[in-house]
Amino acid sequence: MTRFLRIPTVALAALAAAPAWAAVEGKPFFSLYNTDIVVAIAFVLFIGILVYFKVPGILTGLLDKRAEQIRNDLDEARRLREEAQQVLAGYERKLREVKEQAERIVERATQEATEAAEQARRDIDTQVARRLTAAEEQIAAAEAAALRSVRNRAARIAVAAAGEVIAKQMSDAEAGRLIDAGIGQVEARLI
Repeated sequence: MTRFLRIPTVALAALAAAPAWAAVEGKPFFSLYNTDIVVAIAFVLFIGILVYFKVPGILTGLLDKRAEQIRNDLDEARRLREEAQQVLAGYERKLREVKEQAERIVERATQEATEAAEQARRDIDTQVARRLTAAEEQIAAAEAAALRSVRNRAARIAVAAAGEVIAKQMSDAEAGRLIDAGIGQVEARLI
């Protein structure tokens, strides 16, 4: 602990002896031979010149201008920040609106796609029903044609068989009379 007390004591003694060291031997302390006094006088003259040319006022004015400029810059920065926040809020609002519009478009497109699929299904059902009807009509027409063909063939066979039976049972005189009657009917119709 005594060591710590010794260091400040030595520093204090050195500071107190400093003006004595600066004095030239044999000359008084307050003379121009003492460099400390010369420096102190020069410093006071320098301060006096600065005050005479109003340098502290100029420096104060420059500092005030700089402080005003900084204040203006801060105000401008605040204004720009508020403007940026307003622009950001506007963009966020537009983004929400665009998202909502996109959701509505997707919903509408989904609904239209569903309706188009249902319409296509109905169209296909209608087309299938029409084709089934057409196929049934073709089948019915084919059945009718087949029935006519069978009837016609049956009629031809029946006529041929009847012709054979009649030819076997009919005499020549009776055949001539029937031919003359048939020619007469044809003439009556043609005239």
